Amino acid sequence: MKRRKLGELEVAAIGLGCATMTPFYGEPDPAAAIATLERAAELGIDMLDTSDAYGQGRNEELIARVLKGRRDNYVVATKFGNMGRNPDGSAAGEGRPGYVRQACESSLARLATDVIDLYYIHRVDPKVPIEETIGAMSDLVHAGKVRFLGISEAGVETIRRAHAVHPISAVQIEYSLWSRDVESMVLPLCRELGIGFVAYSPLGRGFLTGTVGAPDDLGTNDARRNMPRFTGENLRQNLDLVAELRRLARAEGCTPAQLAIAWVLSRGDYIVPIPGTSHRERLEENAAAADLTLSATTLAALGEIFRPDAAAGSRYPEAYARTLGI
Repeated sequence: MKRRKLGELEVAAIGLGCATMTPFYGEPDPAAAIATLERAAELGIDMLDTSDAYGQGRNEELIARVLKGRRDNYVVATKFGNMGRNPDGSAAGEGRPGYVRQACESSLARLATDVIDLYYIHRVDPKVPIEETIGAMSDLVHAGKVRFLGISEAGVETIRRAHAVHPISAVQIEYSLWSRDVESMVLPLCRELGIGFVAYSPLGRGFLTGTVGAPDDLGTNDARRNMPRFTGENLRQNLDLVAELRRLARAEGCTPAQLAIAWVLSRGDYIVPIPGTSHRERLEENAAAADLTLSATTLAALGEIFRPDAAAGSRYPEAYARTLGI
């Protein structure tokens, strides 16, 4: 597996998103998830991306099972501060310094490790100056509990202010063929400051794999049922995009998922996509994308078909979306 740098942190060019290894899009099989985590190390995929919000801590506990006796095989990235949604549907963040320390100790305990390799604030807390939150996170670095810092779903001014307090190694925001908002300002800022960019949901929450063809393909408790892109006329329009992706994938001799990941990789060597899966076969399929070199014709076609405004519907409900990027 090829390697890339997130600031000074070196990781595999493709990471593994672990959110769906506990209930999120459905009910995963824990044994299959463990087998996938073990296979990741065999493939050279070392960065595991989790959060204390995933499964209310159970996701970290699951990862702890594979870290035991194999800690050096993995780069552990986890997050804090995503407190779900406020009564009005907006994102609820928590960034008070005291909470930062408490959250870190809890994650270390659940992960059964002495150090977190990459620690993110998951949702920026508008009630707390980012300098205070990052200051507390910096204290964790100096205490040896955390190696590198990250920030998720933040706006450019917040990223810049955070980086002025302590070097930020990674910014994590959704980025894929159908979620390209970061290209205008966030990606240029990351290049300017030497910050790595971690692209979550590079497969469009599974949509770009071509496996979602109708609302009935989503389970009753699937979080995507509440996302505008997966509902009604938006879904029908977006399926036309996937048809084009399938066509281009056939021309490149790869799967739609591999094409989507290879496109993200092509956007810059400081970008690391973290496709999520709890299935070994999907992990192996995704890993093969690191070896693809897309033709100029295909890249141009993808850029046109998936222009920044091509997807129908926003990636989150309006009330939640307006509290991101702050």
